[in-house]
Amino acid sequence: MEEVYHVYNKSIAGFTIFNNDIEYLRMMEAVCYYQHAKPAVRFSLRTQSGINKKNSSATDNGMLVEIVAYCLMPTHLHLVLRQLCDRGISRFLNNILNSYTRYFNIRHNRKGPLWEGRTKKTLIKTDEQLLHLTRYLHLNPVTSYLVNKPEEWSYSSYREYLSEIDNEYRICKYNSLLTINPNIYKAFVEDAIFYQRELAMIKKSLPI
Repeated sequence: MEEVYHVYNKSIAGFTIFNNDIEYLRMMEAVCYYQHAKPAVRFSLRTQSGINKKNSSATDNGMLVEIVAYCLMPTHLHLVLRQLCDRGISRFLNNILNSYTRYFNIRHNRKGPLWEGRTKKTLIKTDEQLLHLTRYLHLNPVTSYLVNKPEEWSYSSYREYLSEIDNEYRICKYNSLLTINPNIYKAFVEDAIFYQRELAMIKKSLPI
């Protein structure tokens, strides 16, 4: 049951769904909150002071998933999740995507779906595969030329992996899966910047 998956979803027609810090933070709050099977308080009652605090909605009523790594991008999101109970990932994703759709539609006075079809989910079978996947996620903002260095992007788990985030504000749990030395990991990630950008350019040039 405690399998690890890479899950990915994007907006309809490449629509920008995270336009500013407020919207990124709203999704991050949902990710933290909906890990819990039975959160202590209703999501609508939570305050901004609880954003990203790992224990802000914790109860003893069980968890659906653990966050291993993540990256939010303007038009899509990547999550690496460890499933902790039956259908935990499905329940978690349904909650965060529906919650954000309701929020976004009210905020932008729109109606209808926001996400493109069913979320893609891939089982991670080896530690090596997981390690390379985290690098791919953390380089997404650099590959898209949103920033020059992955640590400049606020909405990924990269700075957690570099131990630059206080424990109180960490949301990822990966120590039982990966042994991360921050300096070695930083070099491992930065070593692939050129390759990942080149690969992205090649993919864009291919006929659909």
